[in-house]
Amino acid sequence: MILFVGLGNPTPDSENNRHNIGFKMIDSINKKFNLSKQKPKFKGLLTTGNIGDKKVYAIKPLTFMNNSGICIRELIEYFKIDAEDVVVFHDDLDIEFGKIKAKFGGSSAGHNGIASIDKFIGKEYSRVRIGIGKPKNDMEIADYVLQNFNEDESVGIEKTLNNITESISILVEKKLDLFSSTVNNK
Repeated sequence: MILFVGLGNPTPDSENNRHNIGFKMIDSINKKFNLSKQKPKFKGLLTTGNIGDKKVYAIKPLTFMNNSGICIRELIEYFKIDAEDVVVFHDDLDIEFGKIKAKFGGSSAGHNGIASIDKFIGKEYSRVRIGIGKPKNDMEIADYVLQNFNEDESVGIEKTLNNITESISILVEKKLDLFSSTVNNK
């Protein structure tokens, strides 16, 4: 059993924000693997299905980014999912735009969504950090992450999401280094 979590904010005007890359990732997984229709459960939008022989749950927390851990804790307690079987997709300013890094555990590095999950389930889960780059001017970080992708960035992010989705079976097997190199070299 595995739980995919995509971080984002649930308001319609946030849909194409850099901060909502996790939601976009869950949508990509749902579409590629024909997971169930999204249903509101556990303070999120939940889908279920299989990838290969693994039972998969995928959720987009509706608790807003800074409270994502509330949703995740409820879900893993209900389905008896171990934290090490959780994979969280989120944006990362410190990674080159369109690149990814997958890792197990670690610090939140200032990401409030990750800090919330750490608070509620601990740090022993996998993270797929999707690079959104840094602002090129003096824009505040909060403004940058809440800004929509421009047209060129949208094309680049779609390519990254497709590469991740095409390599998801490696991630399901928890081969994080192989997953990162496979996605980044496509």
